[in-house]
Amino acid sequence: MPSKKSVFPAAAAMLALALHTAPIAASGAAPASWSTGQAIYVPVYSHIYIGNREQPFYLTSTVSIRNSDPTTTITVTGVDYVNSSGYLVKRLMKIPLLLRPLASLRYVINESDKSGGSGASCMVTWKSAVKVSQPIVESVMIGTSMQQGISFTSRGQVVRETAP
Repeated sequence: MPSKKSVFPAAAAMLALALHTAPIAASGAAPASWSTGQAIYVPVYSHIYIGNREQPFYLTSTVSIRNSDPTTTITVTGVDYVNSSGYLVKRLMKIPLLLRPLASLRYVINESDKSGGSGASCMVTWKSAVKVSQPIVESVMIGTSMQQGISFTSRGQVVRETAP
């Protein structure tokens, strides 16, 4: 078990990084984007490389889909897991799901699933009958091995507006 002395500086450094990279809440924040549907590309790393010999460090990934609209339900129509070569590995969502205002969904890709590769991604599609504040789609990757641990996030990028 690590000593308290070694844990606190690491935790403080992670908190400082999170605060430094977090978006500004009220002042200077970009206005909400409104849409009736989108396709969102989300990087999802099944592993990254460490050391001079590019040894893979395997990660568990969580894809989080958050309805940021406070009053309107959206429909998440697809979550597709794609490998580094751009080929569909699997459809994580079997049927479209309603996502209530301010609610979230999550999909976990286990550390043991190496099918995606270091350049894996998810394509998330959603729609709404009316314009809503676009959802926030992120992935969180985390892995531990021996006494080493790593975690980081990736934010989704809208690649296409879709019709309702």
